[in-house]
Amino acid sequence: MSPTAAGLLMIFALFVLLGTGMPIAFALGLAAVSALFFQSGFDIFYVLGDTMFSGIANLAYVSIPMFVLMGAAVASSPAGSDLYTALDRWLNRVPGGLVLSNIGACAIFSGMTGSSPATCAAIGKMGIPEMLNRGYPNSVATGSIAAGGTLGILIPPSVTLIVYGIATESSIGRLFMAGVIPGIMLTIMFMIWAVIDCKRKGYVFDAGGIRYTLKQRMASLPRILPFLLIIAGTLYVLYGGVATPSEAAGAGAFLTLAVVIIAYRLFRIKPVAQIFSSAMRESVMIMMIMASAELFAFALSSLYITQSVATFIADLDVNRWVLMLIINVFLLICGMFLPPVAVIVMTAPMLFPIVTQAGFDPYWFAIILTINMEVGLITPPIGLNLFVINAIAPKIPTRDILWGALPYVIVMFIAILILCVFPDIVTWLPNHMLGAM
Repeated sequence: MSPTAAGLLMIFALFVLLGTGMPIAFALGLAAVSALFFQSGFDIFYVLGDTMFSGIANLAYVSIPMFVLMGAAVASSPAGSDLYTALDRWLNRVPGGLVLSNIGACAIFSGMTGSSPATCAAIGKMGIPEMLNRGYPNSVATGSIAAGGTLGILIPPSVTLIVYGIATESSIGRLFMAGVIPGIMLTIMFMIWAVIDCKRKGYVFDAGGIRYTLKQRMASLPRILPFLLIIAGTLYVLYGGVATPSEAAGAGAFLTLAVVIIAYRLFRIKPVAQIFSSAMRESVMIMMIMASAELFAFALSSLYITQSVATFIADLDVNRWVLMLIINVFLLICGMFLPPVAVIVMTAPMLFPIVTQAGFDPYWFAIILTINMEVGLITPPIGLNLFVINAIAPKIPTRDILWGALPYVIVMFIAILILCVFPDIVTWLPNHMLGAM
């Protein structure tokens, strides 16, 4: 069987397994094991455990559960509600202030958690009912939260950027720094579209008759400032080379947990246990996906599928921007069916040498790849954020959620084009702070 036929068969098997509702980690693993078994027989079982373990046996991966714990401490406490309240009080007199505060809350909250689904769930539970009560269209209320949640994999500290850094042996601190300005830019673009969308659908902005005094606005700040300082401190020690990603993540998780326990008086065992339980579930899920994706990538390589695809792309006698367009289309298709972590583990090592040989900056490409993964979070058929929104707002038709989120896909495409035309948006900050590569 040719590599192309073997690859198509394995990918088809993966989609069939995903269609049955099987967890993504198990679907990846079973498809890979089946392909390897047909190739090598029972001998393959001698290397399965070692292949999966070696895929995640990297000290830098310790930062992932630590950042997840940091996010779980915020998501499982009233911190998310306080963040939302503070932004709403400061922006409620601005036209479209509520939808802007929702997207802003998503951006900040995602920076704390690094998780798109957690951001959608936490901000959506508060923001969607409030927007609906004030008369915002269903599609605006749900689409803005679904899209805002995707910022969690771009704005540092980002789990996907950590995975990319380890997979390509790139500096995680430089990757985080590369994501700062694009993350802010995309947040502003989301806000601009949300206001335009509201006006386009005939919504008349008002503050619902609610006015807050300066004292009330200032009163909302003390509880959220410690979290913002922790994020700033975590990024500083990373950027400044003071600590490794694992050390910075561990310190950030400890400080966040301490602030949550003290500020919200969570001195009982049960709420603290819930935080650790939530963090453990998500961490195990991520690591299982990474281990299975590593096995899937091993199967692709063993069947010479990866090499064939890489050779095909590298041999294309086309302009480097046409090459980048082909890579983007490939990533978009992958992102529609697989979670970002799995896509990065499987494709980054293959695409990295192709991209660098074509003269593209690897850190710039990391941000382009990440925005592609964001698109996959709000597009069918997988569209994880769409399912989260559907679960927390079951009375809103799925059609409204989908049509509310799809325009943000176009916004992301525009962002990719802007970064292609002006790559310095990505590279300026890391080059300015850490020096040119």
